[in-house]
Amino acid sequence: MEEITKRSGLQVLNRDVIKYIAMLTMLLNHIAHVFLIRGTLLHEIFEDVGYFTAPVMCYFLVEGYAYTRSKVRYGLRLLVFTVISQVPFYLALRMSVAGLPFTFNMFYTLFCSFLLLAAREKISNPLWRGAVCAFLVFATIIGDWQIFAALLVYLLAENWGDRKKMMMHYGMIALIYCLFITRNYMWDNYGLPASLLHGLFGCLGIVAAGVTVLFFYNGKRAAHGRVFSKWFFYLFYPAHLLLLYLLAVV
Repeated sequence: MEEITKRSGLQVLNRDVIKYIAMLTMLLNHIAHVFLIRGTLLHEIFEDVGYFTAPVMCYFLVEGYAYTRSKVRYGLRLLVFTVISQVPFYLALRMSVAGLPFTFNMFYTLFCSFLLLAAREKISNPLWRGAVCAFLVFATIIGDWQIFAALLVYLLAENWGDRKKMMMHYGMIALIYCLFITRNYMWDNYGLPASLLHGLFGCLGIVAAGVTVLFFYNGKRAAHGRVFSKWFFYLFYPAHLLLLYLLAVV
């Protein structure tokens, strides 16, 4: 993969800083789901801010796949944390077969997206490659941020290095997600104007993620604490979900 060219003075954020911001926005989103009442202003703000996280992770997944020393170890880490995170995710976000359809956590979605990148790289036959990639995109329908994350990963990988096209892909995903949220609120009888407003606010995090990684990311890691940061980003997901659940039931 080619590097993104035309770096500028705006690119002052390293990978770790952006990931820490993404962890914070994810925490706010999950606080909204666990503790706040849907429809309130604070819930809306916390939930919408949280939509920044997944598109950032999609970008770094594509970058990480390209530059990791061992794709096997990278994939296994995602799989292991998929398993580790499922119970905290299930408990904290109240997913159940009796209510909403059972949903796997975000690591599951990232793992499917990782397999998609591997299929894209390893399968030479274009028909088989397209079929496997499509299957892996649809496999995420039972995961968190279903379809959208895997589709974004595929599009970014296809046009890696072309900032204009990559930003267009972020915009396209944001538009589709806006329509998705609008539809959901209309199903809840909010009416078209209110539903559309929710959709517009919901897609802002995706746009912000695209702008951040494409225009403010300097392509570097933090100079210190790299090992700590690497494992913190993996462990934070199941740990904060478990903590939120425990706080909710106390």
